[in-house]
Amino acid sequence: MNVNYLCPVCGQKLKKGEKSYICRNGHSFDISRRGYVNLLTTKGRNPVRSGDNKEMIKARSSFLDTGLYEPLVRKIGQIVSELTAPIKEPVIIDSGCGEGYYTCNYASAVPNATVIGIDISKHGIDHAASRARIKSLDNVSFAVASAFSLPVRDECADVVISCFAPVSNDEYARVLKRGGRLVIACPTEKHLLGLKNVLYDTPYLNEPNSYALNKFTHEQTEELEYDIELSSSEQIMSLFTMTPYYYKTPAEAVERLRRLESLKTEAGFEIRIYKKL
Repeated sequence: MNVNYLCPVCGQKLKKGEKSYICRNGHSFDISRRGYVNLLTTKGRNPVRSGDNKEMIKARSSFLDTGLYEPLVRKIGQIVSELTAPIKEPVIIDSGCGEGYYTCNYASAVPNATVIGIDISKHGIDHAASRARIKSLDNVSFAVASAFSLPVRDECADVVISCFAPVSNDEYARVLKRGGRLVIACPTEKHLLGLKNVLYDTPYLNEPNSYALNKFTHEQTEELEYDIELSSSEQIMSLFTMTPYYYKTPAEAVERLRRLESLKTEAGFEIRIYKKL
């Protein structure tokens, strides 16, 4: 599979060689030993330190591998399969793909698709590429890049997926074909409320997500809610470390959580489908 990435310096098409991608102007980007390419060269942003760090990637991967979010990934995979069913060789972009758990599942669910995973975290993409190799997936490619500057040509994608990731109205509209779909997965108001009951004296509901998608029309929203039970301190801390609460929880509350050996909490997801105008 040869994905037609664009040069982040001059915007020209990158040609894949044995060890690097290179454009007609001579800008070159090495292909890592795991097979991904780092195209994050945004001025003022350190390509090495951007996005989630190793600890967060490890925690997210450890938690997701328990299968507790499997109903979500199965549901998104089903939706994407149905959306792309009429298309012979669909192109799917997983924007903000993190460690690649969801991306690899999409690649398995739609084997005739070219699946592109993009994330700003080099650590996440490194893990994602390794996961794809372990699963022997040859229809998925990964690049370090920003969701707000995707390194692909205009109107090349049939579906863009954003699962718990930043959403870019203009950029997603640029890369999607006319009539292409944007699939967004975000938390419901009670998502992880059981976790917050332990962390905070006054637990709060999640605020509804609002996206300024003036280049899309909303088609439908599906909700998926169920309870999950974490059976070890390691699982609990992995879940906590991959959430935004990791950055803003007092030390005494973290210690309270760390002492738990089991935890039951709600898992709630909205899956929104939009069509490009």
